[in-house]
Amino acid sequence: MLNRTLSVVATVVTLLAGAAPAAMAAEAGSGTTDFRTAVRAPDTARVTAAVLDLDLDRTGGTPAVYGDDNPYDTASIVKVDILAAMLLHARDHRRDLTARENAEAQVMIRNSDNTAATALWRAIGQAPGLASANKRLGLVSTRGGPGGLWGLTRTTATDQIRLLGAVFGTGPTPLDAASRNRIGTLMTQISTGQSWGVSAAADSGWALKNGWLMRTTTGRWDINSIGRITTGGHHYLVAVLSNGNASMPAGVNLVERAVRTAVSETAAR
Repeated sequence: MLNRTLSVVATVVTLLAGAAPAAMAAEAGSGTTDFRTAVRAPDTARVTAAVLDLDLDRTGGTPAVYGDDNPYDTASIVKVDILAAMLLHARDHRRDLTARENAEAQVMIRNSDNTAATALWRAIGQAPGLASANKRLGLVSTRGGPGGLWGLTRTTATDQIRLLGAVFGTGPTPLDAASRNRIGTLMTQISTGQSWGVSAAADSGWALKNGWLMRTTTGRWDINSIGRITTGGHHYLVAVLSNGNASMPAGVNLVERAVRTAVSETAAR
């Protein structure tokens, strides 16, 4: 979620506003047309959901994907990836986060603070640093935004399941237990008003990060939500990405319809 206007050089945008093996393949879910119809997506909007049932697949294998698994702008969901990269960077240098870095990590995830995200984005080496971390995390379709434009990182729903698997899965991951716990705990402490999205399909617990971005070139909104939810006694990793929304509320509603539909269909299999 990009919750403050972020002015940057080169591309002007308005920003208002969590490992599986790299060979993970997406399992076919609903066809794009059927999924769009089921979630009542307007003609101007695109939406994709990916769901992995951790209780059936603890190795971080194949998620069910609903809609076309094409790249979307991340907006602030990239903050989970930035924190994962920062924790890997610190461990590589045999240190913990500094007091300042730790404070920045907390407000970046809990409050989606953009200033903190920019500081950590620079600390990891911007897009090249993110790419290096993502290679280790098993992400294959995520590209960091240019320069300081971390919110314009591009990703797919399947790649976000890979990232979430590195945090919440039980398979091998370059993140140590302390790092996984740090990220996962912060994702359960999202500030009031920012806990929409994948939580809409949860009945007894969630950990999430949301993102929203209004593109000044179109006036349309990117609305995204990723996380781990518990429902029906099962634990799911879920990523829902969308763009072309007429407004933020419309996008939030679309994402929540999409997560309910995708989780329900996955659970019915």
